[in-house]
Amino acid sequence: MTTIFSSDIDIDIADRDELLKVIKHVPAGIIRDGKLIKHNSGIYATNIPTDPYIGCSTIDYKEAEDRGYVKVDLLNVGVYKLIRDEAHLVEMMKEPNWEKLYDADFCSQLIHVSNHYSTLLKMSEPVNSIPRLAMFLALIRPGKRHLIGKPWKTIAKTIWEKPEDGEYFFKKSHSISYAQLVVVHMNLLESMGSSSQALSIAA
Repeated sequence: MTTIFSSDIDIDIADRDELLKVIKHVPAGIIRDGKLIKHNSGIYATNIPTDPYIGCSTIDYKEAEDRGYVKVDLLNVGVYKLIRDEAHLVEMMKEPNWEKLYDADFCSQLIHVSNHYSTLLKMSEPVNSIPRLAMFLALIRPGKRHLIGKPWKTIAKTIWEKPEDGEYFFKKSHSISYAQLVVVHMNLLESMGSSSQALSIAA
């Protein structure tokens, strides 16, 4: 008996093209307006029917998931270009100076948060932990904007529930991962000071 499961795997990487050079893979496909095109970031590391002319799976990625194929999304994240090695990454994952979020200039340079400083100020309680930052990143999505300004205890009750109207929302696993990335960038910005390289990542 074949077990089919639903998966949603995203991997952030400094340069996806370098990784794809050493991984045998097939780009995922999307059928849009009746035409097959390549998915922007998804790949399959297993055998799947492939169009040799377009160079991607012949099965739309949603149908492929229903059939049990596991798509992996490889996403370029410039912040990781500033990471020297694993030890440096672990060091940058430390607890950040959360007060820096409320420095408008600092916040404007920060990945995932830069355009949402005004929303940050609308929150009734501070963003001062990864769980709270993860919820903040989730509530700025269309499906959860009605929670802006509410206490964290109230937000936590429904923030991870799928909206009935189908509006876009963040899953908890994605939000936690994104929040940790923001923390890494916060610590990088502080450690590198006014480095133009560090400050340009969120642009």
